[in-house]
Amino acid sequence: MLQRLYIEHYALIERLTLSLDKGMTVITGETGAGKSILLGALSLILGQRADVKAIQEGQSRCLVEAEFDISSRDLSDFFEQHDLEYSPDSCLVRREIYANGKSRAFVNDSPVSLGLLKDLTLQLIDIHSQHQNLLIGTNKFQLEILDALVADPSLAEAHLAAFHHLRALEAELTALNEALAKSKAEEDYLRFQVDQLNAANLSTGEIEALEAEWALLSHAEEIQQGLGRLFSLLDNDEGGLVSQLHQAHVQADSLKRHYPRMADYEERLNTAYIDLKDMTADLDVLLNDVEVNPARLEQIGDRINLLYDLQKKHRVNHPDELIPLRDELTATLDAIEHADDKRAQIEKARSVAEKEAIRTAATLTEARQQVSKPLIQRLTSMLKQLGIPNARFDVAFIPQPLGPTGMDLIRFLFSANKNVTLQPLEDIASGGEMSRIMLCLKSIMAEHLQLSTLVFDEIDTGVSGEIAYRMGEIMRDIAANRQVLCITHLPQIAALGRNHFKVRKTETKAANQTTVTLLTQEERLMEIAQLLSGANVTEAAILNARHLLAENNT
Repeated sequence: MLQRLYIEHYALIERLTLSLDKGMTVITGETGAGKSILLGALSLILGQRADVKAIQEGQSRCLVEAEFDISSRDLSDFFEQHDLEYSPDSCLVRREIYANGKSRAFVNDSPVSLGLLKDLTLQLIDIHSQHQNLLIGTNKFQLEILDALVADPSLAEAHLAAFHHLRALEAELTALNEALAKSKAEEDYLRFQVDQLNAANLSTGEIEALEAEWALLSHAEEIQQGLGRLFSLLDNDEGGLVSQLHQAHVQADSLKRHYPRMADYEERLNTAYIDLKDMTADLDVLLNDVEVNPARLEQIGDRINLLYDLQKKHRVNHPDELIPLRDELTATLDAIEHADDKRAQIEKARSVAEKEAIRTAATLTEARQQVSKPLIQRLTSMLKQLGIPNARFDVAFIPQPLGPTGMDLIRFLFSANKNVTLQPLEDIASGGEMSRIMLCLKSIMAEHLQLSTLVFDEIDTGVSGEIAYRMGEIMRDIAANRQVLCITHLPQIAALGRNHFKVRKTETKAANQTTVTLLTQEERLMEIAQLLSGANVTEAAILNARHLLAENNT
């Protein structure tokens, strides 16, 4: 139940706080006073699109805040699922709209998305506007009414899931067929690429090793000559460094016998002699290892050219990247070769999914047909009470191709007169008849749904007199177990409310402002009298208003 509504800087409302009660509350006011502004503010709470033009001139933002009594509902699972602070008694919802076009939404002071805000508030409040009288003529809206009456909402959810699964498999099959058609055309070239990469016998790090070997072989003769000269300097028959260092060591060894200070030098010369002799032996090995091999050099060059040609051909940054590319092309080729098996698997799964989607759709159709029968009877009976004695109503189920909502095209059929064939509701019903049908549907749906608050915006359009009173009685009956807010211009309905608010527009030097006030009994009497007689309230209108209010209080 909506306990409190606070509006700030919205349209003509500077600041407004409404404290609301259970039962039926009526809201009246002259045309243009701002009744629609209240609905616009409430629509923001329901997550509807915001218009920055609604922000009061000169202000940077507007704010709408609603406090709901949720003690009659168990919403703990919803709040836990979305990680929101939960109180079993109340819920505070706030919407802020900024002049720069941005908006923010909050539930119990936690920021939420508009989608989440809508998911929550649609469980708390239902707003009927005159626009819905047009929607009732659409097949989509008529289908939604039936689905709302189906006792098990999981039926529609199960079908939607089955249908999406079917569509996903169909999309996968289409994508596979398209990819295969393209791949089949390229299969020969793909196989050539794979064979070429396999023949290359690729290995990681090969190009670096080849380039190092190529650099050595391409300078082998020059390296050999240098090593030979270096070896000759160290060790030759004419007195190389090794021989001379040996002689120096011998001389130092002889000196230390008589000159002890030479012992250290003798040891160092001996170490140098041994190191140089070992180095000479290593150089001899290196000299024998370096080989001038033009055939191997040509072979390595050809291999390097092959790897770089493949790199350029396949547009990779390094020859090593050819290896994962080879594996990828091999997998693609393998997929083409085994495509028929995969396609058969998907087609089998699609066939199973189609049967399941048809089954869930048939179950949904059966459930809709079951609820349509009492709907027809109840609606026809209520319409007769609302001044359409010859009313006939039916629900036509027109088979349709499988879709997300099943296999039904729903069409409400209606006739208000004898000997007049049932026709689509939108083609035959007048505005007043549409209003009565919509109210009846809302009444029936209210019995099945757990909505605690219903808002009716001039649902009485096109009716008056006794029919208006009967419509008011239906709304009062709905309000017996929930909250009903009714915006009306008819005194017969206004007199039935438990509480009565009046919307006024006042003009000041600065700007126009909309205010909403709770009427006292005397003020209410005069408001209803004014609705009866117009601006000039007559004694007869006052007596009539008093009579209407007295009937309401009995």
